[in-house]
Amino acid sequence: MQANIVFHNDAAPNDLGGGVSRRVLAYNDRLMIVEVSFETGATGSVHTHPHSQSTYVLSGRFRFTIDGAPAEVGAGDTIAFPPDIPHGTVCLEAGTLLDIFTPMRRDFVGLE
Repeated sequence: MQANIVFHNDAAPNDLGGGVSRRVLAYNDRLMIVEVSFETGATGSVHTHPHSQSTYVLSGRFRFTIDGAPAEVGAGDTIAFPPDIPHGTVCLEAGTLLDIFTPMRRDFVGLE
C-alpha cells in the first residue's frame, strides 16, 4: 500500500449549500480525513453513519447535538463519535472542523 499525499490547494472544496463546504483530504480504505468549513449559522443536520468519527475543531465555535444532548465546542476541542450515534451541529462562529473517519466514507468520493 502506498501513502496518499494530498496538497491542500489540490483538494477542491465541495459546496454543500447552506454555508457549508467539504474538502476531502488524504484517505485510504481504512481512514479518511475531511475538512468541513461553516459560515456562522450554518448547520450539519442530525444524522448517523456506521463509521467511527473523530472531530477536531480547527477554528470557530459549534453547538453539537450528540444523541440528543447539547455540547458546545471551540478551537482545539475534540469529539470522538462511536458508530451509529445521532449527531449534528450548528455553527455559532464561522469555523472549520477536521473530521476523521474509519473506515473511509465511500459516499464522499462517489463510490456509493
